[in-house]
Amino acid sequence: MIRKTVGGVVEATEGVKDNMTFMLGGFGLCGIPENSIAELVKKNIKGLTCISNNAGVDDFGLGLLLQQKQIKKMVSSYVGENDEFERQMLSGELDVELIPQGTLAERCKAAQGGFPAFYTPAGYGTEVAEGKETREFNGKMYILEKAFKADFAFVKAWKGDEAGNLIFKGTARNFNPCMCGAAKITVAEVEELVPAGTLDPDHVHIPGIFVQRIFQGERYEKRIEQRTVRKKE
Repeated sequence: MIRKTVGGVVEATEGVKDNMTFMLGGFGLCGIPENSIAELVKKNIKGLTCISNNAGVDDFGLGLLLQQKQIKKMVSSYVGENDEFERQMLSGELDVELIPQGTLAERCKAAQGGFPAFYTPAGYGTEVAEGKETREFNGKMYILEKAFKADFAFVKAWKGDEAGNLIFKGTARNFNPCMCGAAKITVAEVEELVPAGTLDPDHVHIPGIFVQRIFQGERYEKRIEQRTVRKKE
């Protein structure tokens, strides 16, 4: 049995360097690889290009890397909850590429499946399409979007086994699955790591072939990005 387990987050992030491109799973603050992000902050690597749905908040998630000026470029679809992100973008300190959310997911999936590019109608006729190849299919215009190229993908799952098979829970099954196998090395951190053969195959969302390293995270804060409650009647 192939075992993908590593001793912890330090070993899992071995090989990360300045100026690399990383994919980071999660949506808002849900399902983000908290342990991996914290370790990247500790390593103090610089000039990073980060592909993620959003940039976290000022003091959590990718916001921690932004605070330390470790990110050179953000490739995202939503960035509205981070004041430091806004400041760096408006001052020209941070390069930003905004992508329609579905296109962001599909560019990950294309890399995962080994497809170099695909056509999508999203963004045609807008700034998103500037400089890109366009083509008509059945009377509708499409733009050519290329698959992402990344050095590492960092994802977070609820449960995984020693062979790298992963199960995601609830909304954490967002950008995490489509980033698995979409980079040269996929690092999966899980809340619970179990022996190979323990997981019900019918419940596995991502097979271990898409994962190179897996470890059990030490703790998860699991913040709520915006707590909204109903007024007491």
